[in-house]
Amino acid sequence: MNKIHCLDSHTGGEPTRLVVGGFPDLGGLPLADAVRCLRTQHDHYRRAVVCEPRGSDVLVGALLLAPIHAQSLASVIYFNNVGYLGMCGHGTIGLMATLEHLGRVTPGSYAIDTPVGTVQARLHGQGRVSVENVRSYRHLASVTLNVDGYGRVVGDVAWGGNWFFLLDAGSMPLTLANVDALTRFAQAVRQALRAQGVTGRDGAEIDHIELMGPAHVAGHDGRNFVLCPGGAFDRSPCGTGTSAKLACLAADGKLAKDATWRQESVIGSVFEARFRPEGEQIIPTITGQAFLSGELTLLLDPADPLCWGTNIEPRETEHPLSDQP
Repeated sequence: MNKIHCLDSHTGGEPTRLVVGGFPDLGGLPLADAVRCLRTQHDHYRRAVVCEPRGSDVLVGALLLAPIHAQSLASVIYFNNVGYLGMCGHGTIGLMATLEHLGRVTPGSYAIDTPVGTVQARLHGQGRVSVENVRSYRHLASVTLNVDGYGRVVGDVAWGGNWFFLLDAGSMPLTLANVDALTRFAQAVRQALRAQGVTGRDGAEIDHIELMGPAHVAGHDGRNFVLCPGGAFDRSPCGTGTSAKLACLAADGKLAKDATWRQESVIGSVFEARFRPEGEQIIPTITGQAFLSGELTLLLDPADPLCWGTNIEPRETEHPLSDQP
């Protein structure tokens, strides 16, 4: 019986399952090639880790690998119930908190290699981490969509390590009680993007939808609802989504460099964010805290007909990870 060794954490309520052993040997491949190898040859391992009966739609997996660059601490590939992610902000915070728990790091700054670039993660201690993300930018401004059942909406397309369509939630409350309605609306927006041919750079699929509204707590700056590629909503404020938000704020001149933006999630958890300019793009920094929630060994029983996951179809279909942002 094969085994996969994992540690679980959550960042602002969003879970990360870090795989530290038991996956196929990827032979030191460049990360883009490693993702392709996982997708085409070993995707059943992804399903075994994050899909039912061991996982759930909301769970994000992270495969810990040796660093690609000599100066880096490690490399990581993120995945969810439908495929692979370019970058994951909450997952990187969870990764660092887990390595702290394991005694592999102490407070300080570390480089982490991801499929879309190297990020810097500063561990402050006790699971609190600041992630200096990949370069982020607004790709398209004030895009008009006709959304079936909802009418005309206007939003921006931005890159924050994944592709986002950001739009105002309008009169829809960003509350847990309204999650079903928010999910239906966000799914309709994603379908409209596909139908109307709106993409990221070089035709990249926009697989995250970010609905925005006012903060619920005094001293915070905004609240969001982020629909992830597999149909689940992000319990955290979404690190890559907050990066995309900062890129739009910077492009509009609505947030000064190094000013702090406090972003709430739909469940009320908070990330602190700031940016510095990098040419026409920005380098965002996202700060949050992760907590360890489990150490587990997944058992792969060859006699189990559901060893590699159930046949339950996800609510959304994967679109392959773009190698370039």
